[in-house]
Amino acid sequence: MLRRYETIIIVKPVMGEDEIQGIVEKTTGIIEGFDGSMVRTDRWGLKKLAYLIQKEQQGFYIYFEYAGTPEAVNEIERIYRIDDRIMKYLTVKLQDVFAAKPEDEEIPEEATEKTPEETTDTDGADFDEAEADSLEE
Repeated sequence: MLRRYETIIIVKPVMGEDEIQGIVEKTTGIIEGFDGSMVRTDRWGLKKLAYLIQKEQQGFYIYFEYAGTPEAVNEIERIYRIDDRIMKYLTVKLQDVFAAKPEDEEIPEEATEKTPEETTDTDGADFDEAEADSLEE
């Protein structure tokens, strides 16, 4: 059973683009090797750290969102612990059961518009004078 996870890693700032791409490909390969699928990969770039990590003031952040098994997460984290280029990592489970949404399925525009019954007016502009008179009594 696939679950949905997100993992954020911080790699050393002196790494080149080729090394970063290698880490991304290795992570993707592990996930797909355990019959998972990558949902999204984001490179957040070089950021200043709130505190020193391994005597570094900056780190390159990479975000992975994927569907995988707990065994895949264990293997990814084992590899991250061994790899000296990765300073920190954090994996969070987002969903217990991953349900992939078909990308070609679009919501019609009419379905997204609210009807007058669905909208609520909180400033009281719909207040009738008859209702005001009944409240005064």
